[in-house]
Amino acid sequence: MRDLIKNKLGDPDLLEQMYRENPDLFSSEFRAIYPDLEQTEAVRFWKSRLDYGQAPVKAVGIIKMDVYVLVLVCALSGFLIKLPEIFSIDLEKFPFYEKNAALIVLFGLSLYALRTNMVQSWRKIAVTLLAFIIPAIYINLLPTGNEADAIILAYLHLPLLMWSIYGLVYIDFDLKDLAKRIVFIRYNGDLAILGAIIMISGGILTGISIGLFSAIDIQAETFYTTYVVIIGLVSVPVVATYIVRNYPSLTNKIAPVIAGIFSPLVLITLVIYLLSIMVSGKDPYNDRDFLLVFNGMLLGVMAIIVFSVSETSSGKRQSLNRWILLILTGVTLIIDLVALSAIFYRLGEYGITPNRIAVLGSNLLIFGNLLQIFIDFIRVQLGKSHIDVVERTIARYLPVYTLWTIIVVFGFPLFFGMK
Repeated sequence: MRDLIKNKLGDPDLLEQMYRENPDLFSSEFRAIYPDLEQTEAVRFWKSRLDYGQAPVKAVGIIKMDVYVLVLVCALSGFLIKLPEIFSIDLEKFPFYEKNAALIVLFGLSLYALRTNMVQSWRKIAVTLLAFIIPAIYINLLPTGNEADAIILAYLHLPLLMWSIYGLVYIDFDLKDLAKRIVFIRYNGDLAILGAIIMISGGILTGISIGLFSAIDIQAETFYTTYVVIIGLVSVPVVATYIVRNYPSLTNKIAPVIAGIFSPLVLITLVIYLLSIMVSGKDPYNDRDFLLVFNGMLLGVMAIIVFSVSETSSGKRQSLNRWILLILTGVTLIIDLVALSAIFYRLGEYGITPNRIAVLGSNLLIFGNLLQIFIDFIRVQLGKSHIDVVERTIARYLPVYTLWTIIVVFGFPLFFGMK
């Protein structure tokens, strides 16, 4: 939408129609392009209009509602994460954090989203609660102690499933609107950046605080780690979300810069890495640990591509970034093909296991998504399509990943066994 706004600044009727159809999305996208076009009279008019209409509500929301909700959600998340100490749960016998940490964090985010979206439908609230309660009961009832591979896979994929549930809450359960999914994808990039900044700042504060207390012979490490650090970690995503929501101009300036820096660096690193594999003689076909690292790298690069696409506009100065993303996607496709061939080889040589099927399924999904993105980028660079089509491709594919996580979390333990 941001590119459509840029191109239609001289069409006030169309801008008004776009605003009335989706005020929140229009406002978010407008604020993203405002720094580049603030000298334009039409842009200044819309900025004044949006600020005038939202300023009083915003102030009341920040002072009386948003901050209170933020504190309450952080307090609830902190309470839930401390349940092992409250109820004296033996973490050596029961892996509480492996089972529940992601549930707690994403539950807090979902509660905050319900409030910020002003959801008043009891049906939506009930569905959200059930969507967290059912997986929580299920994952905690799975056998513990020498867990089977299928159960460990359920632990690893549960955060992705709950992230999908949170995404539904974030877009207000509107599955038909691809624009809202695109906004959610962009939000996740902003969340990752701000979350990292907050955690780095928190780490510095922790070091300073412990050092100050040590200087007066008070050992505060245990207390600080047990209460401040752990509660702070589960609160970071909610605090970052609060900042993204209430200070969009801040995040809109940071995210494109980060995307522009990391995309070429990742591309260079990948090319050097592929050449190094040939020189070092490392073999993903027979080296299981190397194959796992290979797949982990693939997932990370895929996330960077998705994030970078969401932060790339259609301006001429972004042409280089689009070329970099096109090449990066092509290189990642090659890596995925190598990984897939290694997985098929290991399946033929060593047989079927839950881990191999899970990795195979994930790689096939990523390959399919990357191939679509690669084709879309080629069409964009040939002038046959618009950069927005890449975002829409990514948005359409999200339910496919969700379906796969449901299969792994609920289907694998039943199909492959729990022992």
